[in-house]
Amino acid sequence: MTFSITIPAYKSQFLREAIESIVRQTYSDWQLIIVDDCSPENLGAVVKPYLNDSRVSYYRNEQNCGAINVVDNWNICLSHATGDYVICMGDDDRLLPCCLEEYRRLIERHPGLNVYHGWTQIIDEMGQLSYLQAPRPEWESALSLIWNRWNGRRFQFIGDFCYLTSYLKANGGYQHFPLAWGSDDVTAVLAARDKGIANTQTFCFQYRHNSQSITSTAFAEEKIEALIAQHKWYTDFINAIVPDSLSEPDASYYKTLWTAGKRHFKSIDRNCIDAFRGNPFKVLHWRKRLSCFGFPSIYYWKWYVASVLNLFLKKKI
Repeated sequence: MTFSITIPAYKSQFLREAIESIVRQTYSDWQLIIVDDCSPENLGAVVKPYLNDSRVSYYRNEQNCGAINVVDNWNICLSHATGDYVICMGDDDRLLPCCLEEYRRLIERHPGLNVYHGWTQIIDEMGQLSYLQAPRPEWESALSLIWNRWNGRRFQFIGDFCYLTSYLKANGGYQHFPLAWGSDDVTAVLAARDKGIANTQTFCFQYRHNSQSITSTAFAEEKIEALIAQHKWYTDFINAIVPDSLSEPDASYYKTLWTAGKRHFKSIDRNCIDAFRGNPFKVLHWRKRLSCFGFPSIYYWKWYVASVLNLFLKKKI
């Protein structure tokens, strides 16, 4: 089997490390596709030494997709993929040397699935290990994937997942949300809906947490938009399930999903505080749109008062 590893690239700082982690794979049947999102940095100079390898391809977008529409560049990368399976990783992440070999073994044990997951380490800007994903069962259903994600399964990223390329292309590619906020989760759930997902039992991937990532930047209102869109997507997905068709433990997951979901979507509160900071009128503007989360009135008063206080303090300064 052939793996397509795609890097939707914008930053140069860690790009060489990302490329090197692919070149050093113990499994050699891969292609690397780098799509430069019209970066102001000279990414071509970083990539050039690797272009002697016929497995490496470099493209540059004429226009920048931008942070809000970063998923568009994920899908541009996907359009160039010709391998049987595809992994989309960040320009600052790393594959561990065994990654593709572990995926190959997992696919052979669980053939025919649309999505597989690689156990992940979180590293800091210096490349030092800082956290670990919790272990997962070797196979789980889509409902298990949602339920566990909503019940404290921390740190899940687009680079964790390996997709059947033909499936992903036939189903519109990676799911689009502003800032890719939840795109990784929803794309994986959709791919796992019918056949489930298999998880490696060995660490395969390293996600780099750093101050330049979209997760660490502002865009509070865009994050709210993305969370509203996710909430609607999950509502439609769960409502389409026929409970009587479920076997245990999926029946139990189904009964308690939204209890877990309320905890998962609590980050909307923090983003609202950031988005409405210094502008109390935005609270009124967003109130109807936020009704899907069932916030009691006290939340809106809290945001309003916090906005007024922030506005007053700014004027005092």
